[in-house]
Amino acid sequence: MSTPEFVRSPDSSFADLADYPLTPHYFDIDGLRMHYVDEGPRDAPVILMMHGMPSWSYLYRHIIPVMLEAGYRCVAPDHIGFGKSDKVVDPAWYNIARHTANTAALVKHLDLTDITIMVQDWGGPTGLAQVANMPERFSRLCIMNTWLHHAEYEYSPGIRQWIEQNSSGGIFRDNVPGKFLWGTLMAMATDRISPLDSLFITIQGGIPNYEGEALDVKNAYDAPFVGLGEDGVNGPRRFPLSIPLHDPISGDAVNQEKNFGIINALKIPVHFLWATNDDVFTLEWGKKWHSLIPHSTFEEIVGARHFLQDTHGPEIAARLLAHMR
Repeated sequence: MSTPEFVRSPDSSFADLADYPLTPHYFDIDGLRMHYVDEGPRDAPVILMMHGMPSWSYLYRHIIPVMLEAGYRCVAPDHIGFGKSDKVVDPAWYNIARHTANTAALVKHLDLTDITIMVQDWGGPTGLAQVANMPERFSRLCIMNTWLHHAEYEYSPGIRQWIEQNSSGGIFRDNVPGKFLWGTLMAMATDRISPLDSLFITIQGGIPNYEGEALDVKNAYDAPFVGLGEDGVNGPRRFPLSIPLHDPISGDAVNQEKNFGIINALKIPVHFLWATNDDVFTLEWGKKWHSLIPHSTFEEIVGARHFLQDTHGPEIAARLLAHMR
């Protein structure tokens, strides 16, 4: 297969990121470089950490040290189009089946076994597909605010708004990458700065005053796209438009529904750790999913919003480790 046209983030974009002293590793996929974190003993049980949009392995920076201290091997890939991975220029290249296949290739390349997988956002469909297709490699699931498409799933107003905001004419579609709004979004979505003090000022052409954690978070989530222009942002742009409500083909809706049934029938430990203040994947939905897996556990991460790993990482790690012990 020929390598698609791509752009690559320079290493300098990731210099001096807060709380991310992790060695980069790369895996070749059809000539594309896929980045992943791989820390800890190679013969230890594995924690596989899956990200969604517009995040990358940086999302798990507060969870990885806790898991390493407990003796686990931590693997956290960046999807193609995100983080330190290459960014394919053609928007049509991106779809959920391809992200899923890339992740499967990495798992097989590293020959990962005895895996506890942590999934959130698009990490759910791409990560839980690995469990459904290679169940022998997995020993435990940690499901955070995510979903798998199925006929009965009711898409929240937050999801519908996200599709609209990233469609032609939407606030993010028309302002990215010119104003690097992914970092702005993440600082705002994690309550480090208010929309009034960030998003509104940026869109109006002003320069918000980012300080402390807000500045660290903005810089870290802008870093993958700095200097790449329109060619570099098609990975995150395609995720909202691949939600099966909008595009069932790109969203791999048929396989998502199949995987939903497989996951719900698993006998291995399943732990739901759910942010209470997420208007995308609501607390009501999390509890409903938990009820479909009778042996699963459910705990609320009180006060957390959609990107709970970013804001409540140590708490999430401690709760998961309590189950694993």
